[in-house]
Amino acid sequence: MSEPIRNKKADFPVAPTPQNTPANNAPISSHAQQPGVDSIKEESLDHAAAASLFARNPGLVSMIQGKLGSLVGRSSGYIESLPAPVRRRVAGLKGIQKDHAKLEAQFQEEVLELEKKYFAKFTPLYQRRATIINGAAEPTDPEVEAGKGDDEEEDADVKVEDESKKEDDKESQAAGIPEFWLSAMKNQISLAEMITERDEEALKHLTDIRMEYLDRPGFRLIFEFSENAFFSNNTISKTYYYKEENGYGGDFIYDHAEGTKIDWKPDQDLTVRVESKKQRNKNTKQTRVVKITVPTESFFNFFSPPQPPTDDDDTVTTDIEERLELDYQLGEDIKEKLIPRAIDWFTGEALQFEELGDDMDPDEFEDEDDEDEEDEEDEDEDDRKSDRDMDDDSDEEDGTSKPKKEAAECKQS
Repeated sequence: MSEPIRNKKADFPVAPTPQNTPANNAPISSHAQQPGVDSIKEESLDHAAAASLFARNPGLVSMIQGKLGSLVGRSSGYIESLPAPVRRRVAGLKGIQKDHAKLEAQFQEEVLELEKKYFAKFTPLYQRRATIINGAAEPTDPEVEAGKGDDEEEDADVKVEDESKKEDDKESQAAGIPEFWLSAMKNQISLAEMITERDEEALKHLTDIRMEYLDRPGFRLIFEFSENAFFSNNTISKTYYYKEENGYGGDFIYDHAEGTKIDWKPDQDLTVRVESKKQRNKNTKQTRVVKITVPTESFFNFFSPPQPPTDDDDTVTTDIEERLELDYQLGEDIKEKLIPRAIDWFTGEALQFEELGDDMDPDEFEDEDDEDEEDEEDEDEDDRKSDRDMDDDSDEEDGTSKPKKEAAECKQS
């Protein structure tokens, strides 16, 4: 192990070095990997004192991050120290890896073309779904039969038919499936968190959500609305663009997103709220109340996506990166989950798959009843132990307790 460089001891706790900083704590955009260098023995660090110090000195944190970032990707000198024949073999492996990268990019391109091929087959099904949701058509008997659950009983079907006959003479009050997309979105956890009570009134007019692929790598989400009191747009869209070049492993690299400008009707903008503020005249000292608009939480902020910072922007923060990642993930959830399986989100059946996930092992989960029984047994044992302790304490107070072996103590020198 190499000897550490001896410097004058600093007056503040030593910050983590590049050698012992976990790679997963690095910013998303840095793609930092753990350096392969000799370990260095660390001195004990008071984490509370360090956190307090960094909180009081944000400039120090920025300086440390800049120093660590400058070390990422820097050669350790190992490859350069290898003999020439070995370096030649390393270069040959890099050439093979480039051929592999070309095939990976070709693979991703063909996967995209396959997705587009099957999306063209899915589209008529989505169109048929939209006509039923909006009351333009009724499902056929074969469609209804195919959609019935295997566990439904025949007497339940007869009951439904009888009730439907009673309603034949009455004019239907609703066409299609009211509030279908709003209900589906509220069952999708990531989307439900964005929807406010004010948004719901507007989203009740949502008649369809669809998507389309772009000529270049990317996709567009299209939200269709009926006439409403909030905005004049018939459709509001959001487009996700990928970079022209492929990333490591041939994957497409997300670039940015663009949303449609919403034409809000007067005093109906759901992305802002009106606040009253007092203002005082400096000369007359008179006060007046003015109304100002301030941004507020709303699902419709989804159509005003955060923009990635430029390369020369030094004010990049983790918060911005997290917002960009969340914004992209929401688009993927709508594209890959909500649109293909909208009926399952409407009924809530998709939630059971969302909670467990495909990589979860059902055997790892225990029944709640079993856990409750174990907790009750533990509580009973604790109660019995507490009773015994109380009995011992009462004996000591009476002076009748038996001598006990003293507990071992950690003696300090």
